[in-house]
Amino acid sequence: MRPRALITATIALTTLVAGVAGPAHAKPAGPAEPPKTPVARGYGGAVSTVDPTATAVGLDVLRRGGTAVDAAVAAAATLGVTEPFSAGIGGGGFFVYYDARTRKVHTIDGREAAPASMTETSLVNPSTGRPYEFDEARISGLSAGVPGTLLTWQDALRRWGTRSLAQMLAPAARVAEKGFAVDETFASQIAANQAAFGQFSSTGALYLPGGRPPAVGSTFRNPDLAETYRLIARRGTDVFYRGEVGRDLVATVQHPPLAAKPVGAWPYPIRPAGMTTADLAAYRTRFPEPTRSDYRGLQVYGMSTPSSGGIAVGEALNILERYDLRSMTPEQAMHHYLEASALAFADRNRYVGDHSSPQVVRELLSDAYAKERACRIDASAALPKPVAPGVPDGAYGGCSAAPAADTRDDRKSTTNLTVADRWGNVVEYTLTIEATGGNGMVVPGRGFLLNNELTDFNFAPTQGSAPDPNLPGPGKRPRSSMSPTIVLADGRPFLAVGTPGGATIITTVLQMLVNRIDLRMDLPQALAAPRASQRNGTTQAEPAFIAAYAGKLPRGHAFSETAEIGAATGIEFLRDGRMLAAAEPVRRGGGAAAVVGRWGRG
Repeated sequence: MRPRALITATIALTTLVAGVAGPAHAKPAGPAEPPKTPVARGYGGAVSTVDPTATAVGLDVLRRGGTAVDAAVAAAATLGVTEPFSAGIGGGGFFVYYDARTRKVHTIDGREAAPASMTETSLVNPSTGRPYEFDEARISGLSAGVPGTLLTWQDALRRWGTRSLAQMLAPAARVAEKGFAVDETFASQIAANQAAFGQFSSTGALYLPGGRPPAVGSTFRNPDLAETYRLIARRGTDVFYRGEVGRDLVATVQHPPLAAKPVGAWPYPIRPAGMTTADLAAYRTRFPEPTRSDYRGLQVYGMSTPSSGGIAVGEALNILERYDLRSMTPEQAMHHYLEASALAFADRNRYVGDHSSPQVVRELLSDAYAKERACRIDASAALPKPVAPGVPDGAYGGCSAAPAADTRDDRKSTTNLTVADRWGNVVEYTLTIEATGGNGMVVPGRGFLLNNELTDFNFAPTQGSAPDPNLPGPGKRPRSSMSPTIVLADGRPFLAVGTPGGATIITTVLQMLVNRIDLRMDLPQALAAPRASQRNGTTQAEPAFIAAYAGKLPRGHAFSETAEIGAATGIEFLRDGRMLAAAEPVRRGGGAAAVVGRWGRG
């Protein structure tokens, strides 16, 4: 869709959310879609998401006087409609907020939690004694964690917003009711999950009408989700965590809604699990202190445990700060970026999990530890992978290392949004249901997919004789790679960035920061540049990165090609008072950035 003037987005949104919905699912004639404009500069607030409808909803909230938090919640609720295979009220996420009045950064941990019945061996097949295959665990009740997204929205609004949750759910409910145009990404994500979705009556009825994905260009409606949002708006989040929606969610986990006539074959049995209504009622969001790393005179804030994002990004930046990347060739700069990422991932895998001690986190983010890790980087050759983790014991001075162990990656779904308001408040928010399509189960009559977040635990010990920080446990939250990041300059916002992408989230955020701060790209260039992800193994890279760097980097680098990495959003705060909002121009179909006003400070 071709970019148009910003006023067109508002007109399109008005058309989109007005009126009464027709029958469910895909219908041929639908509302006009807002434009996908990946870059916008202006005043008065900004929004960037992966979806033009969500961006338009957030922008409308800002124009009506809402704060960044208000707009972020409204946009996130809309992403639950238009990006349902990546996020929604069946999942969780991490919310990072800069308060312009106090100049402080706050975080909300809305990560999904394991039910009380989960143990270290819950992801091991008792009949074989071996860990389940990933898809065997994923498409089952075993993978579903207690969702945290809805309480994240409520708590963010109560602490820092000016609108009610009911008000911020209303636009998304209208989008779900009226519908939106199916694009190639939406249809392809259903097609990729067709066999899994086809095992469940509720999922097949919603996403496989007539036994196949809806056609590109048709209108997709989800009246069950519209009614679920409106029920929550009327009765509050207790209807989800202590009421009828929660009971339906638990029933789905305990008794998966198997289709009488499945669409396609599935090679594994669909296993139930032991989540209870008590697990839902016991869920609470957390408010940990953000991580902080000082880099080139800037203050980089991120998410602490159970996310590993803020820790791994911060450690890698501390390592890289010991080198003058600006004076290097692009090949040498990328070599150091890849090596610092490998070192940080080795430490992340060994030491970071839900119950990591604050002392270990402080040591991993210390400059003294970074100096000890940096001494392993050789400018003339890549280190053999996997590299061993370091020893963050407070006694530094050499190049000490612990025994190496296995590596493991998260799956790749998730979505991200960035919002700033006229007062200078900023939200960077990454939310997810884990793999694309979650655990494949739509809660019958409620219109939302459940997460498969518990597969982010290590199914069995990975660290040899050392303790594994990411094994399952009752009430425990699985380690995440989500890395919503806000960068300050002298206490004021300079940059906010984030992305989906599983474990590649960490490397994508790190590479964008290196691109913007060290390689002096502008924000749109930093987002669009070819990506590579080094996670302490073979470097995963986009074709354009391989074309630019393969054979030119120091010896020892090995690549595996992947079509694309991440789908980032960001906002930069320019010196003239304007905001520069940027989203992906191409990846995942492209994103949408918008500002409140282009010509003045309104």
